[in-house]
Amino acid sequence: MKRPIPHARLLLAAGCLLALAAVALFDPALRAQAGESRAEQFRRMSTQAETTGLAQPFVGITANGQVEPGLFALKSTGVSTSAVRTATAAFLNALDAQQRSKTVFPINDDEWRKWMNPHFYVRQGVSFEEMTPAQREKAFALIGAGLSAKGLKLTRDIMRLNHTLAEMSNNDFEQYGEWLYHLTVMGTPSEREPWGWQLDGHHAVINYFVLGDQVVMSPFFAGSEPVTATSGKYAGTTVLQQEQAAGLAMMRALDQAQRGRATLGSIKTRNNNLTEAFRDNVVLDYAGVPGSQLTAAQKQQLVSLAALYIDNLDEGHARVKVEEVRRHLDRTYFAWIGGTEADSAYYYRIHSPVILIEFDHQLPTNLRHLSATPNVPARDHIHTVVRTPNGNDYGKDLLRLHYMQHPH
Repeated sequence: MKRPIPHARLLLAAGCLLALAAVALFDPALRAQAGESRAEQFRRMSTQAETTGLAQPFVGITANGQVEPGLFALKSTGVSTSAVRTATAAFLNALDAQQRSKTVFPINDDEWRKWMNPHFYVRQGVSFEEMTPAQREKAFALIGAGLSAKGLKLTRDIMRLNHTLAEMSNNDFEQYGEWLYHLTVMGTPSEREPWGWQLDGHHAVINYFVLGDQVVMSPFFAGSEPVTATSGKYAGTTVLQQEQAAGLAMMRALDQAQRGRATLGSIKTRNNNLTEAFRDNVVLDYAGVPGSQLTAAQKQQLVSLAALYIDNLDEGHARVKVEEVRRHLDRTYFAWIGGTEADSAYYYRIHSPVILIEFDHQLPTNLRHLSATPNVPARDHIHTVVRTPNGNDYGKDLLRLHYMQHPH
């Protein structure tokens, strides 16, 4: 097995890519000088990201480069997956032959790993923009069957805020918009065989793996810029405020010694998320204050904070995941970067053998031209990501175990 790429090298590669994006996307003169159309440039940048990101075979996020064994198992959860299976089949049946041919992939296809937050990424599958109203209805029924009401609302509001972003960017609906999101289906919806689906778009990415009545919903990416629409078609729409407030409350609930252990840095000057797109093999050691050093009340507060993210999954499977997190609570670490004032920008992380959650106030990017402080992380640009470490992102460890029992 090849050694995973350390996260520092991945961050460097990603940083170079985004720097290229920032220079080229907002400088039409440079684009024209290079002789590339916007579409040609988007495709080239996407190919570069995939080539770099998929250069290593999937291992998973680990603490030391080695997957910790025995964390996941094939078992019945007692929670039905029939609703999402039926909704996915109905969605596929509503597509025409050409749409289905670009939407359905094999269960073990690298398409799982081909997701990316930036708007320029050239995505696979059928987009909401090209769907008929009836097809969109079935697409949202698919997503809603897999998510909770909270998770569906979050996803829809992120899509709406992408419309707001277009309005704030001189009505640039070529780059941004409510319907620039794509769906793909891996495998065939089945009661026993593995399958899944993926939503991919700017600030909203959902990977949803199903095997029997087991579900793995990760990587899950949710963010926005802006996080609140103060005007326009979707004025009043806002996202990720509870996750923001609850993270700060968790940090403030720690005593002085615990805060010292949790704090990785008191000043936040850059983007700090480590496990976004094409960072499937990040080596990230545990850091911060461990659950073993928390009081019973603090432990419950940490579980409740994690549940804010887990509860985007349908209620039954979210309950199963929360119990899994509880079993590893003493080895669950809470880490922090930034200030703790009411208006501070910050980053926090929850990291255990079975879950990794990151929350990050990011530098202004798409609205940089409207920011008075473009070089300072802001509360109006948030990224969050949920991962399943130790090889079970995309349900890959469950798939491995399934193949061991049922060779294909």
